[in-house]
Amino acid sequence: MSQAQRTLGHTLFVNLARIPFVLSDAELQRMADEITAWSPQFLDLDPVHGAWFALFCERKGIRFPSLRFVICSYEFVSTVHRRILQRVFSVPVFNLYGSTETGHLLMENEADEMKPNYDTALLEVVDTDPGGIGTLLVTTLSNEYMPLLRYRIGDFVVRHERSYGTDYTVHGRIRDALAAADGTRVTTWQVDQCFPDVEGIVHYQLRQTAASNFHFRYIPESSELNGTTFSEAVAKLESLLDSTVDIESVPTLLPETSGKFRLTCRVSD
Repeated sequence: MSQAQRTLGHTLFVNLARIPFVLSDAELQRMADEITAWSPQFLDLDPVHGAWFALFCERKGIRFPSLRFVICSYEFVSTVHRRILQRVFSVPVFNLYGSTETGHLLMENEADEMKPNYDTALLEVVDTDPGGIGTLLVTTLSNEYMPLLRYRIGDFVVRHERSYGTDYTVHGRIRDALAAADGTRVTTWQVDQCFPDVEGIVHYQLRQTAASNFHFRYIPESSELNGTTFSEAVAKLESLLDSTVDIESVPTLLPETSGKFRLTCRVSD
């Protein structure tokens, strides 16, 4: 598809591929050249695609002087994705959360808080566990064609009431939650919090194949994985799950038919 066909108003779509890990250097260079010529103030990225593209830019010494910030949307933003994007582009990375049905619901600010968009929807959290993790319900305010009332969007969140306002922590898809050996629910966010200090991972997936059987597959960066921090992260993960975890380095991981990547999943799914 030509660049003209991928241009809509002031928006240029540089990548329409489903699997970033198989893109050729020529295709990645084409994307970088188009961004350079476009001189955007921000990039709106799928975090998995963005991290892979960022590593190519790092290898080639490519910089985008006009860039002021990066927005990540479409799926869960892992700490491993965010670390790569911040390291390579040297600009703030903000998480934008919402859906096609509801519009934009939460936007990360410079204090790393996910703040609600009160013009778009009313948010409720129900069925909370002792840790405050509950199911998000959305009542839309701006969708005149398909208004939604207490719509179950399918995600776990925690609502934080502070003296200066409200913010949320998105814990990931309900269907992606795992179960520790003792039956305790483990969310995608809780798994991801084991890896904030690990250098050398591009992307990962943790699959639960049985009650106490977990398989962690990861795509390494071209640089050597930091074995010490990785071992510490695995130890945290095993403590969280109350189970040992099989570890495997792989060259690629596949998305769902929707194009989204799942960081955590159960074998039945």
